[in-house]
Amino acid sequence: MASRLPLRIYYDLLSQPSRAVLIFLRRTGIPHVEKPVALRKGEQRSPEFTKLNPMQKVPVIEDNGFVLTESVAILKYLATKYNVPQYWYPEDTMQRAKVDEYMAWQHANVRYHAAKVFITEPLGADRDILKDRPTLNAWRTRVQSALGKTFDDVHSFLYQLRNKARL
Repeated sequence: MASRLPLRIYYDLLSQPSRAVLIFLRRTGIPHVEKPVALRKGEQRSPEFTKLNPMQKVPVIEDNGFVLTESVAILKYLATKYNVPQYWYPEDTMQRAKVDEYMAWQHANVRYHAAKVFITEPLGADRDILKDRPTLNAWRTRVQSALGKTFDDVHSFLYQLRNKARL
């Protein structure tokens, strides 16, 4: 009988898709080993990483020899394989289709524009995007409260960048 290798996630905290998969793994308790890949140092171009993902992007998971890239595919795979609670990814076909619909739309539309608002602009202009936006501030507070320490852990690198930009 072959021994089972732990699931590995290759990620960079600068990557929003990486943070999404990492949050999911941590919050669902799926056993995994975290393998950071420093994009800013070009580690994704190493021969070892390129064997995992010829596109040289994160996140990537390796599950007992099975390699999967692209965060939406990874999240669907993990939710299905590890039988997570229904609120993550419903079994009902129509409910699941609505989740899939949103994930496809979000991945292609929201990420790019949100990155401009939540990362590029505040880092470059030292601007507090939550100031005078009570609805947005309340949403972020709810997300931080729901995720607890996981939220700050996966955003730690962005916090460091923000603090360096303020110097």
